Amino acid sequence: MADVLNGKRPVAEQSTAELVQTASEQISRLVRDEIALAKAELAEKGKHAGIGIGLFGAGGVFVFYGVGAAIATLIIVFSLFLPLWLAALIWTVALFLVAGLLALFGKIQVTKAVPPEPKAAIESVKLDVDEVKQAVRTGRGAEPNE
Repeated sequence: MADVLNGKRPVAEQSTAELVQTASEQISRLVRDEIALAKAELAEKGKHAGIGIGLFGAGGVFVFYGVGAAIATLIIVFSLFLPLWLAALIWTVALFLVAGLLALFGKIQVTKAVPPEPKAAIESVKLDVDEVKQAVRTGRGAEPNE
């Protein structure tokens, strides 16, 4: 009775075209509602991801300052046996040496990665192509296997 009051006939009395139109409207509404739900869920997850990334960044800053404090502590310990300027100089040189070695090893790794082409695979494919060409020229590929 409610369908009749809303201007719609009962489902059993509707034509196929009306049923298809109703189904199409319901599917469209369902898809819109699902997209809205997905947007809301992604917004919530994005908020948490942003907060997490910010906390990781803050942790990194504190690690940076912690390493600086540790180096200052090592300089102070060395200054118990050496003049302060010499202790600071020794640690400065040591840190620059470590930085230089890390940069050198990093450069070596990057040069191994450039150019980004799989040379061994390319050579293997070239050999395969040459083998097929040779087989076609000599007619070996045309014989059935015995």
